[in-house]
Amino acid sequence: MAERMTLGEVEGSHSLSFDCGDLPVDDVIVAAGHEPNGYFWEGVAHLVAPDLVPQLELDSEGGMFCAYGPRGVLEGLRRLLKPYLEDGPRIARLIATAESSGFEFPD
Repeated sequence: MAERMTLGEVEGSHSLSFDCGDLPVDDVIVAAGHEPNGYFWEGVAHLVAPDLVPQLELDSEGGMFCAYGPRGVLEGLRRLLKPYLEDGPRIARLIATAESSGFEFPD
């Protein structure tokens, strides 16, 4: 599978981004009652990387997830998010667990 996430640098500022809406897990997310947009993925980031997210600036849109921050922190977030972009059963379990604990996805 091609790398979907882009880790970039512009004028010393680092970012991690990926396009939403054509991911392998989109159908699973929709079936669970959510929109597979950047805001949904911000919620996933909060769940899978609660220690990293406070060190980042999340700036997603409907069609794109985007985070800014230190390169090492973004690399850690990329490593933690990647399996959820590719594995339908994994994202389904995360959604179910999150919702059963009262988490509301910001989608």
